[in-house]
This record gives sequence, structure tokens and C-alpha cells, in this order.
Amino acid sequence: MTRRVLQLLIGLVLYGVGDGLMITAGLGVDPWTVFAQGVARHTGIGVGWITNIVGLLVLLLWIPLRQKPGIGTLLNVLLVGTAIQATVTVVPPAHGLFAQVLVLLAGVVVVAIASGLYIGAHFGPGPRDGLMTGMHARLGWPIWVSRLSVELTVLVIGWLLGGTVGLGTVVFALGIGPLVHIALPLFDTRRARRRETSAPERRMRAARPGAGTLVPRPILQRGGLATYDDERARNDLRAARDRSDW
Repeated sequence: MTRRVLQLLIGLVLYGVGDGLMITAGLGVDPWTVFAQGVARHTGIGVGWITNIVGLLVLLLWIPLRQKPGIGTLLNVLLVGTAIQATVTVVPPAHGLFAQVLVLLAGVVVVAIASGLYIGAHFGPGPRDGLMTGMHARLGWPIWVSRLSVELTVLVIGWLLGGTVGLGTVVFALGIGPLVHIALPLFDTRRARRRETSAPERRMRAARPGAGTLVPRPILQRGGLATYDDERARNDLRAARDRSDW
């Protein structure tokens, strides 16, 4: 349990750091951050704080969809935006295309690792993911339709409000899925528990007859049955044949 909570917290903070790096790269960000940037531009509130507020508002949409938040859902609302705000405050904007691309790629990779960490902790989905799964459950829409419709809507609104859409938006859209697919098995706590609980069973199976271990077997000798290990039995059989002792 302690490991899962720690993994969740690290994952959520890193997610915000990765998003913050993408913002400082200045080449475009993911759809929800585009929306947060656009709102921040018109309200004067930091993009990280807007991210927290948007997360809370999205969480309220779970009520008609009858979704139940977990502790990970609530912490997502509190921590991701806070980490974004801290990152954009501390890390200066990247200058020059080469530096921008490096920071952008670093941000996408960090977000992927962070996703593997907090999803793998199994404390509930983020508010935005829960919105899409709730639409799937209540409206019968396929997950991909729910995701595409929601993210396209917030992307367009955010862009119209002045959010940054560009190369980073495309890189994120194309790269985040495969990268999370790689990261998630590395941090899946349920998978790790299954490996731990199945290890003793594998050792027991390995110790059974026929699993590569030497087990006593009876062989026929003059004067009755005697028990030998396989190697000793083979040696005695060869010696008996040589002596014509049968």
C-alpha cells in the first residue's frame, strides 16, 4: 500500500512537470493544456492553477455520469496543476529550435513515465479520463469517440482563446499512446504482485518430478529392489552389463 501511494504521488507530480516542460518548449502542448493556456491568457491566472480548476469542474461532470472518484482522482486535481505551475515558474522558456525540441521530447517522455506510474498504482482515473469512460458507460459511445470529441472540442476552444497548438501537439498525440504502452507494464503494481505470489508456485513446480531434478527411482538388482538416484542407477546398470551380472 505504501509503495502504491508513493508511486501515485510521484506519478502525478511528474505528470505536471512533463506538462510544464512542454509549455516551456513553446512548440505546442496537449489539448487540455492548450485549453488551460487559452483560459489563463484571458483571466491572468497561472496555467497550472487553471489546470486544477478545470480538473475540479470536469470532476463535477462525473455526477450525472454516475462515476465514482478514487483517491487518485482527487489528488490528480490537486497535484498536476500545482506541479505545472511550479515548473513553468522555475524552468525558463527554451530558446532556439534545437533546445525547444529537446525540452519538448523530454516533456512527452516524462508525461508517459508519469502516466505509467499513476495509472499503475490503481487509485482511480484522472478526472478527464473518467469523463470519457463515463460517457462510454452512460451514452454508449466508444471510448475513442468520447476521447476524440472531448479533446477536439477543448483543443479548438483553447486555440481560439490563444493556447499554443503546434508541433508539440502533434508529437504528443502520436507519441503518448505507444510510450505509455511501454511504461505501464513496468509500473503496474497488480502485475508485480502477481509475479511475487506466483514465484513460490513456480519454484514448487520446478521441484516436481520431470522438471529437471533427480528423483529416486527403483532398479532391479540381484537380491531385490534398491533405490538409487538417476545418475547412480545409470552407472550401476552399465557396470552390471559389463559383468554380465543379470
